Amino acid sequence: MSLRPARAGRGIRFRRADLGGIEIPATVENVDRLHYATALSRDAGTVETVEHLLAALVSLGVDNVIVELNQPEVPIMDGSAASFVYLVHEAGLKRLTRPRQYLKVLRPVSLTRGEKSIALYPSDHFKVTYSISFDHPLLRHMTHTLRVTEESFVDEIAPARTFGFLKEVEMLRKKGLALGGSLDNAVVLGETGILNNSLRFEDEFVRHKILDAIGDLALLGSPVIGHLVAHRGGHELHAAFAEKFLQETDAWQLVESSSVVDAVGEAVAAKVPTPLAN
Repeated sequence: MSLRPARAGRGIRFRRADLGGIEIPATVENVDRLHYATALSRDAGTVETVEHLLAALVSLGVDNVIVELNQPEVPIMDGSAASFVYLVHEAGLKRLTRPRQYLKVLRPVSLTRGEKSIALYPSDHFKVTYSISFDHPLLRHMTHTLRVTEESFVDEIAPARTFGFLKEVEMLRKKGLALGGSLDNAVVLGETGILNNSLRFEDEFVRHKILDAIGDLALLGSPVIGHLVAHRGGHELHAAFAEKFLQETDAWQLVESSSVVDAVGEAVAAKVPTPLAN
């Protein structure tokens, strides 16, 4: 995988070099499969596990970039977005002449599906409140609220790793999926505890859900100014909500700011296996 500079207005695009250069814009319209990770497709091309990279790009102010791949999956790295942050910082950022556009929330928009819910409320900045609840001793209930800035994302969200349950990993492997998964790129929970040595944060699980939500909302095409509140969400709910939010055109407006950098300064590359992502 390589990140290559793109001109203003191009947005974030995935390019399948192994399929003749087919490009897949990172937009809601191109969302394909949604379960353990977010996948996009266009024409004959697909790209999977895009959410961690998208979260890093949008949080670092990168609006225009070509993500070139010679396979269908974005590298999982260590299961977090920290490696992508490092790569972008290594390449540097370049200021472009076109002002950055934001989606500013004007009125609440919400979506509920059973016990799952997600909403965006007006705010003067981007803020996330996320709560999770699982039938597991370590995940009965967990919540976290954060004003998302470049600094808070880098320090408090990007290092949070994807997580999964041992029984799910075993089930996926029987189906020929997640064959590259290991304790090096995911937090794996057994019946009563964590199989990894330690957590990076006491509430790493819910922080990773915030990471996923930031990445999935990047498919709106512009960063959000609003307060995202989600309970027991996941990729399917995030994507359905993003589609609904764009359709309710009276609930938001585009505003501009020229005080950002929004393209990678030079090409950077990463090559690692790509298993299950949360």
